[in-house]
Amino acid sequence: MTSAERLWQVGSLAVAVLVLLPLAAILWISLRPSGDIWGHLLSTVLPRSLVTTLILMAGVGLATTVAGIGTAWLTTMCRFPGQRFFDWALLVPLAVPTYIIAFSYVEVLDYTGPVQTTIRSLFGFKTSRDYWFPEIRSLGGAIFVMSVVLYPYVYLTTRASFLIQSAATLDVSRTLGATPWRLFFTIALPLARPAAAVGVSLALMECLNDIGAVTFFGVKTLTFSVYDTWLNRSNLEGAAQLALAMLAMVFALLWIERFGRRKQRFHSGHSKHRQPARFQLRGWKAGAAIALCAVPILLGFVIPATLLADLASRRLDSVFQERFLIAIWNSLSLAAVAGLLTVAVSLALAYALRLKPSPALKLGVRFAAVGYAIPGTVLAVGILIPMAALDNFIDAQMKSAFGFGTGLLLLGSGAGLVYAYMVRFLAVSYGQVEGGFGKISPHLDMAARTLGRNATTTLGQIHLPLLRPVLLSALLLTFVDCMKELPATILLRPFNFETLATTVFEAASREAFEEAALPSLAIVIVGLLPVIYLARTSASSFRNKRTKRTRRKSAAAT
Repeated sequence: MTSAERLWQVGSLAVAVLVLLPLAAILWISLRPSGDIWGHLLSTVLPRSLVTTLILMAGVGLATTVAGIGTAWLTTMCRFPGQRFFDWALLVPLAVPTYIIAFSYVEVLDYTGPVQTTIRSLFGFKTSRDYWFPEIRSLGGAIFVMSVVLYPYVYLTTRASFLIQSAATLDVSRTLGATPWRLFFTIALPLARPAAAVGVSLALMECLNDIGAVTFFGVKTLTFSVYDTWLNRSNLEGAAQLALAMLAMVFALLWIERFGRRKQRFHSGHSKHRQPARFQLRGWKAGAAIALCAVPILLGFVIPATLLADLASRRLDSVFQERFLIAIWNSLSLAAVAGLLTVAVSLALAYALRLKPSPALKLGVRFAAVGYAIPGTVLAVGILIPMAALDNFIDAQMKSAFGFGTGLLLLGSGAGLVYAYMVRFLAVSYGQVEGGFGKISPHLDMAARTLGRNATTTLGQIHLPLLRPVLLSALLLTFVDCMKELPATILLRPFNFETLATTVFEAASREAFEEAALPSLAIVIVGLLPVIYLARTSASSFRNKRTKRTRRKSAAAT
């Protein structure tokens, strides 16, 4: 191993340790003496929060599974009017964060909202006791709003699985007389189960991470309990102990997902993956397919986006207000710095693993990539203490050496937030970069080494130009995720530091929905960027595959 390769290895292991540091800090904090707080949490807070969280996750998991798999099957295996439009439009709800859609539906469905106001005016009701209407500020309301924005995770993974399934397998089933329903339940769905499990796991992790929606609805989940115990009860040790319970749930979820598909390996015996023949839907069947695909888009994007646009149009004078411009600048600058750092760290880890895939580095990278599964509130608890200790150390050294202190240099400058974003979204960026490296032939590295290039020069002259599109896409996805992140931002932001996400949260908490509309709309518009990218990438990928197959057939014919 050359000195350059050894440097890459050591540096990557150090980065992996930095990513794992918050988890070690949570364990250390939770073991500190905290009086009788754990007994109180164990007897009162934890059981109720745990049951509520499990019910919420079960409801969201069931709803996203049904909506995601159902719409994926319709758009990939059926042909009906508008099918191509729904193919990409079903991804659009991903642009709306859960806390934004939560306050949108509170505004629409609450007692003073337009729906209940219209019901009272039509039927002459005077008070809420005169009629029944489902309570949106409830556990059921939280399940509903989270499901309509998280189902695209299941849709995206399952749709990809349906598209790559062997047409020969499905055609044989049809030849043997399988009806569309039987084909779906006995062949296509079992083949797509591993992909669906991944999508559901992603949706449940986002559900567990949420703090905005559950706060608006008064649903006391584990995430809310960590937030409440830390800030309202001023007990960091108790919050760390609850955070450990959340971590146990996260790792249990990951284990269940892997255990459930441990023996599910499906391989096609054909090198050609032509797309199966679609079922042609006509009449009422086509109308039902259109309705089933339109409802999730209507509930997950059209209604909240229309409400936000309407409310924002009444506050256009706020566009040039200093507070709004500062929030935009804070959000953009933090997301840009965190995105660049995260992509750089992902590049270092992936390249070091390419140079020398040692067992220690493989293990470190695997643990480093688990950050996406860790809720933002848990990360905030684990980051605060190490960074505060480092701030105090720097302050003491500056006072002893130069006679003046630096105060909270790191936490007060937003470095804690950047650190949290990097740990939280490293998996998103790393997956993109690792996939990009996988498409570069190792022979290019060998040729560069033969020509006298070392590892660093090879990266700069060979890999970076080839990886440019992948790095840009990783930066885009990470940037938007950082823009939307709420739990870690609330808990780690410096004093008097507002981003678009915290502005929305605080305004919605005060029921000032018009004030929250403009920053919410800005977040949604930015959130549309990766959705458009995903739709275009997916469409172009399969279009290119079809073009290559056509060219091969033409060449064979001539």
